[in-house]
Amino acid sequence: MNLLIKSATIIDPSSPFHNKKQDILIENGKISKISKLIENTNNYKEIKLDNLHVSQGWFDTSVCFGEPGFEERETIENGLNTAAKSGFTAVAVNPNTFPVADNKSAIEFIKNKSNNSATSLYPIGCLTKNAKSEDLAELFDMQNSGAIAFSDYNTPIENANLLKIALQYAQNFDALVLSFPQDNSIAQNGLVNEHINSTKLGLKGMPAIAEELQIARDLFLLEYTGGKLHIPTISTAKSVKLIKDAKKNGLNVTCSVAAHHLVLTDDELVNFDSNTKVLPPLRTSKDVKALIKGVNDGVIDIITSDHNPIDIEHKKVEYSTAKFGTIGLESLFGALNKVLPLETLITCLTTKPKNRFGIKNTSIKENEEACLTLFNPDYEYEFTVNDIYSTSKNSIFLNKRMKGKAYGIISNNKII
Repeated sequence: MNLLIKSATIIDPSSPFHNKKQDILIENGKISKISKLIENTNNYKEIKLDNLHVSQGWFDTSVCFGEPGFEERETIENGLNTAAKSGFTAVAVNPNTFPVADNKSAIEFIKNKSNNSATSLYPIGCLTKNAKSEDLAELFDMQNSGAIAFSDYNTPIENANLLKIALQYAQNFDALVLSFPQDNSIAQNGLVNEHINSTKLGLKGMPAIAEELQIARDLFLLEYTGGKLHIPTISTAKSVKLIKDAKKNGLNVTCSVAAHHLVLTDDELVNFDSNTKVLPPLRTSKDVKALIKGVNDGVIDIITSDHNPIDIEHKKVEYSTAKFGTIGLESLFGALNKVLPLETLITCLTTKPKNRFGIKNTSIKENEEACLTLFNPDYEYEFTVNDIYSTSKNSIFLNKRMKGKAYGIISNNKII
């Protein structure tokens, strides 16, 4: 693949061209030259786009694609195409398929399905067999087959001893363990955040302490065992403080936050729109402010879309019976570019998640592989169904104003 990108503002703190407007020449999938002006002597394809910005390729650490088992929600092929058009050069795919990805052949199936795509797919394997929180899955086998981390997606490890053993065992092959922050004995069958709105609307509440207790437990276990722990999609102010203190104490812990938790509050519930039913639930404006501060201060390492397509039969139903989840790949950048500094947002989508999940980082320099996201940070629009590429349309951001949009990616010697 040979092409010439014209007049692109480079956003990459690790590059000598950071914040500069440059031409970028790509030959055979590698950046061969970066300069103020490059003549197109070889008649390569040129990319000239309005207010073009370029960064390292974005990586989303929490994406669900359904296949195998839930192809009506999303297939791997269309999921990767959606990710590419949304600016993501790599995604980590959760194991909540049917059957769940808890063995090496399931991991190999998912990997093989993604061959030759522009967006790289990295499977996350189940931490426990059948995601039942009873016995550890074959972690070492799955890692050898390509799993980059281990998690029972949106399902807490209820047995503390099992998580203790997992953290100890995973150290033998430097694996990353994920623990979903929810204590089900307190959350029970809660649907939304327990607060004024849940009472007003008559919806069963899920208290913030259900998340915070689980995080406190997991951090105590990590302090005891050592190892690497990642806590996905935190949603409360207290959770930020707990993780901040743990990092101060030298624990090897990271955390992520979902895009919708940085923008929306439980005031969205007023119309009983089942697209607002997510896990963890939307919290209060106080929590949103604390989460944004946590990202800006570096306490929260990673931002994810927590993209979870749900078919219409399971989403367009009564609030109490609808499944948890929202799609988010297409809306992540436009939603967050309004509330976070551009450089902070890009870092939380590139270097930080790649370093934590053990994925190769490429800088925008000459002789580096071209793994780039192309975007316009100032394009303003209203997010509608026409902006959705996913098979399922369950977006929490429908009809919301956006600022910034991805043009596409250059990755794996392909351009989307």
